[in-house]
Amino acid sequence: MTSHVPNEARVIPLRPQATRPQATRPGVRPAASPVPPERRPPTAREPLWRDLVGDVLRRERLEQERTLKEVAEAARISMPYLSEVERGRKEASSEVLAAAAGALGLGLGDLLARAQGELIRLTSRHTGPGAGRGAPGARFDGMCLAA
Repeated sequence: MTSHVPNEARVIPLRPQATRPQATRPGVRPAASPVPPERRPPTAREPLWRDLVGDVLRRERLEQERTLKEVAEAARISMPYLSEVERGRKEASSEVLAAAAGALGLGLGDLLARAQGELIRLTSRHTGPGAGRGAPGARFDGMCLAA
């Protein structure tokens, strides 16, 4: 008698797949999920960094009642590119972010701190009350940027 070990690979999907209801026969239990609960993607989609930074830039520009053209000229970047950054369509370099922030009278650190505040505010809604900064089991307790 030979022992057969199944040749299975653990697959971690990049995007959560839509779940389809499975038809079950009476008395037959559905198969267990191949991905353990602690490895499953979160149910709520986490915000992207580029969206957060773009929202902060746009909000600050509108609060100052300035046009996209004015800020783009002051930052010495093209107006279409700044528009794309504000809408979260482009991953801007740190130089571009610093220029856009500077044109709005902010430092790069101010811009990133505001974006981090947004991230904490949005993700704390999804992780439940008391799961904010420094709480046991908090998923986000800081910020790390790589260039």
